[in-house]
Amino acid sequence: MAWSKMKQSLESFLSPALYDRVEYSATSYRYLPDKAGRSYIKVDKKYVFNMNDTTTSIRWYQTEQEIKNDPELQIPISSEEIEKVRKDSKGTIPEDRLIVIARSRKISEYAKEILSAQSALSKSNFEVEANRFLTNSIEESLESKDILMNIFALVDRRVGKKRLLNMAEKMKLKHPIVLYFYELRLSAFDNGTNSKL
Repeated sequence: MAWSKMKQSLESFLSPALYDRVEYSATSYRYLPDKAGRSYIKVDKKYVFNMNDTTTSIRWYQTEQEIKNDPELQIPISSEEIEKVRKDSKGTIPEDRLIVIARSRKISEYAKEILSAQSALSKSNFEVEANRFLTNSIEESLESKDILMNIFALVDRRVGKKRLLNMAEKMKLKHPIVLYFYELRLSAFDNGTNSKL
């Protein structure tokens, strides 16, 4: 599918409140196949997501340690995760340490997922992921570990306020750019600019 047609399809799914605010773009170099093109998403005419540039104002992690040391990162730990640590240790770890160990394990898993998702981003897969979004169900896109799929789904008109609010805990485990678009969509509801946001 040609980019212009794909862009039109993507934008047709935008929430009405974000239609004039969110813009998708992808360029390529037809005669320089070894040179990456440029893919980005603008919000209110500002570049917030540029797949080839990690210098945007949104946090991009370079190492697992950066993720582990991020003070803004809130990792919820379930009682099942604590119970797993208890079972693995055969009850030899003091109760107060179980949460610390469970959180440390979860942060390590989270860090690997985030770094993997970041490294998967490139010009060549922007259009592939956009096409995949257009053919997948909205549920698959919301549940995906792919950053772009999450972004496309969060600004989609088929996702309502109730569903967004129910995703609050899951969003804490997403990349900062996904969280940015989640908050952008929620703010559109809060502004009340349209009843079908």
